[in-house]
Amino acid sequence: MRPSTPPPAVGVRLTPSVLMARKSSSPVRPSSQTSGGSAEPTDSKKAPTLAGLRSEIDRIDKELVAILNRRAEIAVQIGKVKSTNGLEVFSAAREEEVLAKVLGASHGPLPKDTLRLIFRELMSGTRALQRTLRVACLGPKYSYSHLASVAKFGEAVEHVPLGSIAAVFEELNRRHVQFGIVPLENSTDGRIADTLDMFTKLPNLKIRAEVRLRIHHCLLGRCEWSQVRRVYSKSQALSQCRNWLGKNLPQAAKIEVVSTAAAAELAQREEFAAAVASRPAGQAYKLDILAENIEDQVNNVTRFAVIAETPEARTGRDKTTLMARIPNDPGSLAKTIAPLEKLGVNMTWIESFPMPGSPSDKNPSYLFFLDVEGHVDDPLVQKAIDAVRRRCERLDVLGSYPRSEVVES
Repeated sequence: MRPSTPPPAVGVRLTPSVLMARKSSSPVRPSSQTSGGSAEPTDSKKAPTLAGLRSEIDRIDKELVAILNRRAEIAVQIGKVKSTNGLEVFSAAREEEVLAKVLGASHGPLPKDTLRLIFRELMSGTRALQRTLRVACLGPKYSYSHLASVAKFGEAVEHVPLGSIAAVFEELNRRHVQFGIVPLENSTDGRIADTLDMFTKLPNLKIRAEVRLRIHHCLLGRCEWSQVRRVYSKSQALSQCRNWLGKNLPQAAKIEVVSTAAAAELAQREEFAAAVASRPAGQAYKLDILAENIEDQVNNVTRFAVIAETPEARTGRDKTTLMARIPNDPGSLAKTIAPLEKLGVNMTWIESFPMPGSPSDKNPSYLFFLDVEGHVDDPLVQKAIDAVRRRCERLDVLGSYPRSEVVES
């Protein structure tokens, strides 16, 4: 029988175009469909089964574990190189760079906040293979300072809760811890005076990083909402919820305590008491959430400063915090910061603070805390700082560090 398609000549290549041409010239097979029947399905793929999908997940998990452990092995090698060269285990600049690359490479469907949490703990765990860090914060556990510490360093560090902001500075200055974390300002209430006061006493400590934590307050308790007679919390938390509390709990006494976590502990012990604190604090002390998101401002963000003995490296996406002592004379502030405008260095934050001294001073100096965009090693920023320094009584660079995004508490 004569074949329908002649064999190719010797030396002729079966290119895709030749194959397509021959395919199109092949006789068409008659359809199996009849007037009384139905066509056979052309797609032989079966719908995925639960067992099959779970098997695929198991396979991917094994691959992930192998890759993560390989990453950890490289991190250990990096730790040895750092140790040889006298470098620190923690680098805010490098960790911000890693997160930026990871989040930039993701196109979903996993949310970026979830990826951030995963890589935060991944870096925390691999960092701990090199050295376990001790980080001081205003405690106890589940206070917002503690949550900010976890947000920056992860769980694989030793969080050291202390009773005051001053104690955080002092523990770091005594080298009992490698880092401290302190609240710097709140979008509702402004500056944190205790932190600024400690910078006047220990300006040698440097800001290495910032944490911008979105604060969501909950009303926590063991009784019914209508039975609440006392509401405990830190003064700043009560202030951030004062309108809500005044409207919804006008009969309850508002009592200030050292921290929101301490408030949750009191609400757990006392009858007819409630606390304004975080959801994690409520879970830790087994309290009911009587109301959530009770903060008066929707965008309620507290900025925390990570402090250490040494400065942070340049990233190209930095800010610098300055502390300037300026005479209390007409126009002295405007004259002092004029070089920033002249050189095009943007100022993003300023707070005044009376210089600690005798109450009898007739014309006391004032301290001003300023944030400017850029790193102290940037030539333009350095030029601006030198010009400002010549116009004030004293200028301290409290640190240059990477700008951060807002994270959820």
